[in-house]
Amino acid sequence: MTQEVKRNYLEINSLEDLNQGSSPSDDYSLNLLDPINFQLNKFLYKTIGSKHKWVDRLIWTEEQWIEYVSSKNVKTFILKYKDDLVGFFELIHHQEKKEVEIAYLGILEEFQNRQLGSYLLSEAIRESFKFKINRTWVHTCSLDHKNALKNYITRGMKIFKTEIINI
Repeated sequence: MTQEVKRNYLEINSLEDLNQGSSPSDDYSLNLLDPINFQLNKFLYKTIGSKHKWVDRLIWTEEQWIEYVSSKNVKTFILKYKDDLVGFFELIHHQEKKEVEIAYLGILEEFQNRQLGSYLLSEAIRESFKFKINRTWVHTCSLDHKNALKNYITRGMKIFKTEIINI
């Protein structure tokens, strides 16, 4: 059985266009995952993605995960509440195009609907522009969290492409 899915591609071309989301309390921390830990990337991808049909990496071997997270162009940031995992985002720096892709961004279900997504996206955009790029882009689809598209647009991102795909 196939399902029709609407996918939107969005971009932001300047940090000045960012509408910053509100910061959570000091009990939250956001840090670059260093050293890398493919198991943590894999866990967050599978756990957050299970409700949104993130499936492309489910077939990856451990070697593929390690190769991906070991790339100098991939950065993973982890959001925590005290010592508890909350969410993450992955940035892929495309040097040749002077752009950063927000590859994945998500919050564990028990922390959703607390406006943490706006903070996490704001920080993903901020971190991406540290690469001295011309744009940050992302894609989202109708399978993602119901507030995802609204969050991207509210933060200052603009849709530059829309497509319908069947999965």
